[in-house]
Amino acid sequence: MRRSMTMNSSNPVLNQKMFQGQAVVASQDGVMTLEGTINKSIISVLLVMAAAYWSYQSPAVSMPLLIPCVIVGLILAIIISVKQTLAPVLTPVYAIAEGLVLGALSLSYASLTAGSASGSFDAPLGLNHELVFQAIALTFGTLFSMLVIYRSGLIKVTDRLKMIIYTATGGIFLLYFITMIMGFFGGQMPLIHESGPLGIGISLVIVGLAAFNLLLDFDFIVKASSSGSLPKYMEWYGAFGLLVTLVWLYMEILRLLAKLARNRD
Repeated sequence: MRRSMTMNSSNPVLNQKMFQGQAVVASQDGVMTLEGTINKSIISVLLVMAAAYWSYQSPAVSMPLLIPCVIVGLILAIIISVKQTLAPVLTPVYAIAEGLVLGALSLSYASLTAGSASGSFDAPLGLNHELVFQAIALTFGTLFSMLVIYRSGLIKVTDRLKMIIYTATGGIFLLYFITMIMGFFGGQMPLIHESGPLGIGISLVIVGLAAFNLLLDFDFIVKASSSGSLPKYMEWYGAFGLLVTLVWLYMEILRLLAKLARNRD
């Protein structure tokens, strides 16, 4: 790339290697801009929310689609990461697939914690809607809080911070991978899914780590867009990378709230 600044992120789809070879001399479509990336990110988030709402309201359809959508989302993520030129077409599709997944998962957690709702328990449906609303509010609250922190410079995104978050995030995903493998054989990783104090503490740490990934994603997108050397389609790629972190953050917040709800019983 035509820029010497380091633009690494612990987000696996937003790192310097992914942007190598993307430099552009001249393009009829223009170059990547911060405003364009923000607009694409907003569109992607709205698509996720619309798909999640439909999925949440249509359990008879969304629940059977959960596993297929997870697989489709994973395949799309790999394709977009390898072939960034397809990001403008595939990122919206990825957003819809992830929205369907989040809606179905939210429905599952709302059902599992129905007896823990405080005042918003919907008896006919047997769903804890409050849990989902809280998860959405906390996700967006964290997003805007980290944006303010980044813009104010309260936390400096240094190379050392990037390395710490990168290492910690890699460790978390390795732990999740091991947990998934154990699940195939009927096993379960201790503490990860427990609702005791230690299990809640682990979820708090993971939520915090996901939030710091947002901080690094902001830094990466700002620096990448300010380079003036990346093609226009990279705006969709930047939006895709940010969306990956937001989806992860929401899922971890939802898991944490579910643990807290079960712990109150």
